[in-house]
Amino acid sequence: MWNLLFGKLTWNSLPHVWYTIGGTLTLMLMGAVAAAVLTYTKRWKWLWNEWLTSTDPKRIGIMYIIVALLMLFRGALDAIMIWMQQALSVGSSTGYLSADHFQQIFTAHGDIMVFFATMGLLVGLMNLVVPLQIGARDLAFPFLNTLGFWLYVAGAILINMFFVFGGDFAATGWLAQAPLSELQFSPGVGVDYWIWSLQVSGLGSLLAGLNFLVTILKMRAPGMTLMRMPLFVWTTLCSSILVVTVFPILAITIAMLTLDRYLGMHFFTTTNGGNPMMYINLIWMWGHPEVYILVLPSFGIFSEVVSTFSHKKLAGYTSQVLAAIFVTILSLMVWLHHFFTMGAGADVNAIFGISTMIIAIPTGVQIFNWLSTMYRGRIVLSSSLYWFLGFVATFTFGGIAGVLLASPTADYQLHNSLFLVAHFHTMIVGGALFGLFAGITYWFPKFMGFKLNEKLGKTAFWFWLTGFFLAFIPLYILGYMGATRRLDHYTNPAWQPLFIISVLGFMVILAGVTTQILQIIISIKNRKQNMDLSGDPWDARNLEWATSSPPPFYNYAVIPEVHGRDAFWEMKKEMKENPQPANVEYKDFELPKNTPFGIYLAGFALLFGFAMVWHMFLIAGIGFVGMMVCLIIRAFDEETEYILTAQEIAKLEQERKDHIYA
Repeated sequence: MWNLLFGKLTWNSLPHVWYTIGGTLTLMLMGAVAAAVLTYTKRWKWLWNEWLTSTDPKRIGIMYIIVALLMLFRGALDAIMIWMQQALSVGSSTGYLSADHFQQIFTAHGDIMVFFATMGLLVGLMNLVVPLQIGARDLAFPFLNTLGFWLYVAGAILINMFFVFGGDFAATGWLAQAPLSELQFSPGVGVDYWIWSLQVSGLGSLLAGLNFLVTILKMRAPGMTLMRMPLFVWTTLCSSILVVTVFPILAITIAMLTLDRYLGMHFFTTTNGGNPMMYINLIWMWGHPEVYILVLPSFGIFSEVVSTFSHKKLAGYTSQVLAAIFVTILSLMVWLHHFFTMGAGADVNAIFGISTMIIAIPTGVQIFNWLSTMYRGRIVLSSSLYWFLGFVATFTFGGIAGVLLASPTADYQLHNSLFLVAHFHTMIVGGALFGLFAGITYWFPKFMGFKLNEKLGKTAFWFWLTGFFLAFIPLYILGYMGATRRLDHYTNPAWQPLFIISVLGFMVILAGVTTQILQIIISIKNRKQNMDLSGDPWDARNLEWATSSPPPFYNYAVIPEVHGRDAFWEMKKEMKENPQPANVEYKDFELPKNTPFGIYLAGFALLFGFAMVWHMFLIAGIGFVGMMVCLIIRAFDEETEYILTAQEIAKLEQERKDHIYA
């Protein structure tokens, strides 16, 4: 009975080494501070009713961003530990981490940054912006939106629970390479934490992708054809198609690994007919499109930013759309370049090498379109545009390295080296993260009602750009010199100065992060001087700027009609030509009610995942039954929407106008 209840969980599983004790105390302290603040301010009910159970995509988007920023901080702690170990562990010195602990940190860093930091920021911005840009009041499936968010949170909690229970995470690399992730080589629960945290959060990502796909295809405002959609909506659509296509591959691959570990099957083992190379194929069939899932929406953000701050319509709109589509298609055809060394043969390697080089063409088209947009434009060098210019520098640099790696002959020398690590970070940080920073800065006044401090934003940018090159160019050089990835110790003293320079680069990036935190604090303090009363602080072009800042919970009192690209720009031109305001007739419409079932379902999913990690099968059964009961109750609930009447809308709109002009 004890084993049925507690499985492999024992007293020895509780924190007993410095990093698990420190992690546990930190988590407890953060929880205690949050609870104390909410109790002191009497905000528990407000938090539950207004935020945690909300189906408003704007509030869900803000919660995504908050959790993602916390996970970004968590991943950054792993990064500095990796860098410090590599700077210290040379020759007779073994640094301050054991080899196994280093590999665990390396694994956690990659998973947290990809699945929980960058992905969270991305889906958060999508929630904030996409419904407004297409003239919709909500997403197609509001309940799936809140459920997806809470599954993401459950996964984020589960991937950090090894601090409290177990003490060890997977030491297998961020994609849990088989056969290293099999029981024969990883008998502990670290890989199981990896499995269930990614399965839970991955389901949330799949629901988000499906939701945005249907929303964009079915809920656009009248007159908004596909070729009138903003580029951010287009790239969100492409990213969502990739999510729906490849996340099932990830789920099935992890499920097969789970069957190996739990039921003694042999999909990816080294014995009894298992094929570890099949795991590498399957995981990268998800893994490489995931890079474009993260990067494509940032391309859409840059299209918005460049057009707005150049005061010109985007050059080559059609070619930009086609380029995004081609990148989406080609991203599904290049995964084998991650393992040219597997011995597939010259013909196979050549096909994947050529397709990898070809993908640079549509990407280059987009960059030239952005630069053409800026040409002879009335450019305003805002901090958002700074992030775009930094992206051009970093992404071009990383893209050249990518074309080099696309050659199988070069890749044979550079595979599994720090050159590859530097290239990957150049694409994700310079491409995805810089784009997300640009988007947050650009849309911040829309959703918070005031602008961020521009001077501090530009200062943060320079810290980030300088620190990034200082941190990662040494890794390119070290890769050429033979330094491999996941390297916890080395004997060549000539490498150490470059590792130390790389650490200094991270410190400069840390100064940039500190400046960003200071930027937010000072902007909040001085928000009255930087209030956005117009709803359009940048003289922008798309529909989201047609609403007040922040927008009402229903987004639009009247769904706008679209008559061309840059819909809001066309509206402003029409208003100048015909300044007489039209009579507005409000109509009743339905909105989704708030619901706690997303939290309940994700809570049971967290319980199920944790119990499966420790083979607590009775408790896992309770978690599974709880999920099914919640789903059934929700499915039979017919009171999930309410009517906002025309009279209520008129009153809310008048109150909003009175507040703006007060």
